[in-house]
Amino acid sequence: MALETLLFAVGMALTLGALGGLVWIIGGELRVRALRRGRLAGAGGGGLQPTVAPTGGAIADRLLSAVRKLGQQSAVRDPGQVSLLRSRLMQAGFYNREAPVVFLGVKAVAMACATLAVVLTLPMLMGQKGGNMGALALAVGVSLAALYGPDFVLKSRRTSREREYSDGFPDLLDLLVASVEAGLSLDAAVTRVTDELERRYPHLTIHLRFLVLELRAGRSRKDAWSAFADRLGIDDARALATMLRQAEEMGTSLGETLSVFSADMRAKRMLRAEEKALGLSAKLTVPLILFIFPALLGSLMLPAAARLMKVFSANGIG
Repeated sequence: MALETLLFAVGMALTLGALGGLVWIIGGELRVRALRRGRLAGAGGGGLQPTVAPTGGAIADRLLSAVRKLGQQSAVRDPGQVSLLRSRLMQAGFYNREAPVVFLGVKAVAMACATLAVVLTLPMLMGQKGGNMGALALAVGVSLAALYGPDFVLKSRRTSREREYSDGFPDLLDLLVASVEAGLSLDAAVTRVTDELERRYPHLTIHLRFLVLELRAGRSRKDAWSAFADRLGIDDARALATMLRQAEEMGTSLGETLSVFSADMRAKRMLRAEEKALGLSAKLTVPLILFIFPALLGSLMLPAAARLMKVFSANGIG
């Protein structure tokens, strides 16, 4: 019993220390920003300025700056994580330069909120002799949400966009083949295809615009297409970048190469559709057993059960 009390006291002290450090960092950052803003206002007005209550936008800016501060501290501790995280965020649709810092700050804030929630549930856990399972479930749920919530949101966005990229890639190649065979260069064909795919695949179009801007800025075609494949994060884009590099090095016809690759992409899309269609029967087995079969069994057995009940009541049985 004494050991449990000691562990509880140590855990409470560590938790309160972490929360105090978080509050101190956020308060210090807000205090420094308020001092800077006051100095700038005093220098610009030549005297004392009336105190203005912070608006909602100012409060949001302060919170965002505090989140950035926490994310910068996490980024400094592990610089190698930032480059990998930046690639994942770009694949998920976050193109801002400070996106990794904000994401790390959000994870830190989520962990702090989870810690606070666990601390608040401790009296409910210790108040009853046998423990409070509801409070325990709440603490575990909040902790899991803080640990895996940001990564889950990022992964879901990345998966949905990768699905769009995979669906739109055969159409992209078909339009590239048509444009190149019509006499356009590859760079001009990419620009034309970008305008055509804007409504159907808006997220894929964003990466194509990045590719066009890199080509116009003078980046080599090999490096630009490799960066395009890394931003998309799908195997088809990497295969296309490799194929274009080999075609440029060996001097083969670009139109014929794109035609063969486009036919291969169409065949792969058809195979994926057939695979999904063949797997539909296996996926329908579970809802068939859980929902359709009980309803069918009930509709078949209820009339017979009603007749048996009538016979038993008529004969005075039961």
